[in-house]
Amino acid sequence: MLRLGPALLARLARLAPLRRWGAAAAGGGEEQERFVFLEYEPDPAERAAAAALRRELKPKPRRGRGAAAAVPSLSDPSVPPSGVSCSGCGAELQCGDGGAPGFVPAEKYRSLLSEGPAALRGAVCQRCWALAHHGSALRLRLPPDRHRRVLSAALRRPPRHGRGPLLLYVLDVMELPDPVLPQLPALLGPDVPAAGVLVVGNKVDLLPADCRGHLGRLRQRVAEACARAGLRGAALVDIRLVSAKTGFGVEGLVSRLQRSWKCAGDVYLLGATNSGKSTLFNTLLRSDYCKSRAPDIIDRATVSPWPGTTLNLLKFPIINPTCDRIFRRQERLKQEATKPEDQLSSEEKKHLNQLKKQGYVVGRVGRTFQQQKSCSEIDFDPDMLSYSMDEDPRDPPKKHEEREEFTHNEVKDARWCFDTPGIVKEDCVLNLLTEKEVKLVLPSHAIVPRTFILKPGMVLFLAALGRIDYLEGEKPAWFSVLASNLLPVHVTTLSNADAVYEKHTAQEFLKVPMGGEERMKEFPPLVPQDITLKGIDTTEAVADIKLSSAGWVAVTAHAEEELLLRAYTPKGTALVVREPPLLPYISSIRGARIPGTPAYRTKKPPSFVEDLRTMGSR
Repeated sequence: MLRLGPALLARLARLAPLRRWGAAAAGGGEEQERFVFLEYEPDPAERAAAAALRRELKPKPRRGRGAAAAVPSLSDPSVPPSGVSCSGCGAELQCGDGGAPGFVPAEKYRSLLSEGPAALRGAVCQRCWALAHHGSALRLRLPPDRHRRVLSAALRRPPRHGRGPLLLYVLDVMELPDPVLPQLPALLGPDVPAAGVLVVGNKVDLLPADCRGHLGRLRQRVAEACARAGLRGAALVDIRLVSAKTGFGVEGLVSRLQRSWKCAGDVYLLGATNSGKSTLFNTLLRSDYCKSRAPDIIDRATVSPWPGTTLNLLKFPIINPTCDRIFRRQERLKQEATKPEDQLSSEEKKHLNQLKKQGYVVGRVGRTFQQQKSCSEIDFDPDMLSYSMDEDPRDPPKKHEEREEFTHNEVKDARWCFDTPGIVKEDCVLNLLTEKEVKLVLPSHAIVPRTFILKPGMVLFLAALGRIDYLEGEKPAWFSVLASNLLPVHVTTLSNADAVYEKHTAQEFLKVPMGGEERMKEFPPLVPQDITLKGIDTTEAVADIKLSSAGWVAVTAHAEEELLLRAYTPKGTALVVREPPLLPYISSIRGARIPGTPAYRTKKPPSFVEDLRTMGSR
C-alpha cells in the first residue's frame, strides 16, 4: 500500500479550498465572490466527513460480480408478519412488502426465524440497516398521516398505574419558532390523559455563545414560544436546554425527572422530525434514567439526518429512583464535578476531545448503577489446536450467543420511556431535498458564523436555497450567516444575481440542490418576500431572516437605520423573520475584514465542558 507523508497529506488537504476559490473567481468575475471558509479550517473529523461525502456524491461506475451491490429487496408475500418490532425504528418486521415499513429480505427473514425468537427480537429492518451502514435512506410508501396516527393512538391509551404519562417535547432551538409546538395543545386534547409537558430545547451545542448568559436567553426564547403556543401554567412542567449528542445538560434533565416525576408513570418523547428525539432516547438509555440491565438488552434507536427515521414506538424501562439510588447518584455527580481535567483517563480525554470538535458545550453522561458482568468461562478444546500436515487449520464453529431478556418481575410493574415517530414539518425545505442534500444542509458540527458587510444593491446567496437582496438603505449593514459549515455563501451584485442563479444552480458552485438541469425541472423556484427592518446598534442584530430549515441570516444595522430587504426561499417553504433574534450579538464573533472583499475572517469560539474543573480559565 502506498503511504503518504504528513506534509504531503496536509498539502493535499488544502488543495480543495483553493480549487473552490479559484473556480469562484473564474466563474463570476471580480464582482462575484464565493465564501466557504477562507480562514477557518474544519477539524480533521469534519474534514474527513466532508471528504467522504464528496466521494459519495461522485458518479460511481457500474460494478461487476463480487463488488458492493444494492441492498437486496426480495420479498415473499406468503410469509405472515412476525409481530416483533424492529429494534431500530419500531416498525413490525415482515418480508411481504419491500416498500412497507419493517421489511427484511425474505432469505434473511427465514434465517432469523430458524434461529429462534430471540434472534428476531434483536434484528433491524432493511431500512435501518441501510441507514446505519451506508447512511442511505430507502424510500417507503407511507401515508402522510401515518406518523400522526401512531402518535395519537399512543397518547390516547388508558392511563397505566393510575396516572397519565409525562410528555417530553424535544424542540430544536435552531428551528424557533418551532412549527409543531402550536399543534401540541390540539394534539393533546381533552381525551389525552397527559400529566404535563416538559419542553427540552435540543442542539444547543451547535450555537456559539455570542455573549455571557446566552443559554439563559435561549431558554427565555423557548419559554416565549411555549407561551405563544398556549403552553403555560401547570401544563408546562419545566424547560431544559440540552445537547443529546454531546451530553450537555442531560444529567440535569435526569435529575429533574427523578426529583419531580420520580416513577409515577410512563414518559413519551415527542417532537418534530430531526429534533433529536432518537438521539436523546439513546443517551437516556445509557444514563441513570433506565434500569441497569436495559442497555445490554435493548438496542439503540436508529439515528439519521433523514426525516422520519422512527416509524413506531421504541421503549426502555425507567429505573425507580429510590432515596438510596438518588443519594448514590448525587455522590457520583459531586465526585465527577470536583475531578480536574488532568485526572481523566486517556479514554475519557479522547472522548471529550472528539465531542469538543462537534459542539460548543459538552457534558459527561455517566451511570451510577451498572450491572456487574460475570466473567464467562473459556471453552478449551485441545483437538482444535492439532491438525495433520495434509489438512488445513479449521476455525472453531461459532456458538450462538443467547440474547439477554428481562425477567417477569423486572417489567411487570415497570414504567417505560417511549420514543415516538417524529411529526413531519410542513413548509420545510428538507422535504424537497434528496438524502445527500439533507446531509449537507443539516449541521453536524458546531456552526462557525460567517459575517459579511453589504451595501445597498448587493445580494447574498446561501447555496441555492436562500437569497437576500439589500435593496434600500443609507449605510452598509452586517449579515451573519448561521448554517451548516458545508453550505457555501456567495455574494454578488443585484444586477448579476439572476444570471448567477441561472448559471450555477444545481452545480458545484452553489452545491445544493445538486443534479444539474434535470434536478431543477422538479425543484420549485425561489419566491420573494419584502422585509423592512430598523437598526438597533452596530453591535446588536435587529432580526434573523430564517430561510426555512437551511439556516438563517442575522441582520445588524446602524441605530434607527431603515433597511429594505427582499428574501427568497423555494416555493412552498416557510420564510420567517425572527424578532428578537436568537443570537443578537453574533456579528461580534468575527475576525478582521478581508481586504478587497465584503467578508470578515471567521473565528470559532472555544468549547466548554460542563461540570469539569480546568487548569485555565474558561
